[in-house]
Amino acid sequence: MNKLIIIAAAAENNALGINNDLPWHLPDDFKRFKALTTGHKIIMGRKTLESFPRALPNREHIVITRSKEYKPKFECTVVNSIASAIALTSEDDQAFIIGGGEIYSQALKYATHIELTRVHAEVEADTFFPEINLDEWVLAKEEYHAQDERHKYGFTYLSYKKRS
Repeated sequence: MNKLIIIAAAAENNALGINNDLPWHLPDDFKRFKALTTGHKIIMGRKTLESFPRALPNREHIVITRSKEYKPKFECTVVNSIASAIALTSEDDQAFIIGGGEIYSQALKYATHIELTRVHAEVEADTFFPEINLDEWVLAKEEYHAQDERHKYGFTYLSYKKRS
């Protein structure tokens, strides 16, 4: 079975973003996101795609939108459901769900793994990460990153696996 991985950075209050932007700048987390997702298919909602200044290099973008007439600003595959998006990832050994909040909520039942960067802050947001039900997920690995001159907040990488 292929891995379907939810990847996100969320604050202690599960905040993901505000006004279609991230509420923090964490260069090491960006590097990790790039390292994990490069060469793979990435699934996202329309608003997440529209928050990008350009397509993310070396990744195949799959965008979910309810609109039948949606015309993306750069090359990607447009679908109308999470199930349709996941169906397009069958030949990829691992595909990533990269947001936003509504897409994460829909993807939880399909995902096999979660790579969550827990940002040690409470921030204002209009988009939130869903609660992780620990009856369904087990924490497999965690790695702490302290606040420093390049990172306004400390954070912890949390790797979850779906319980069988």
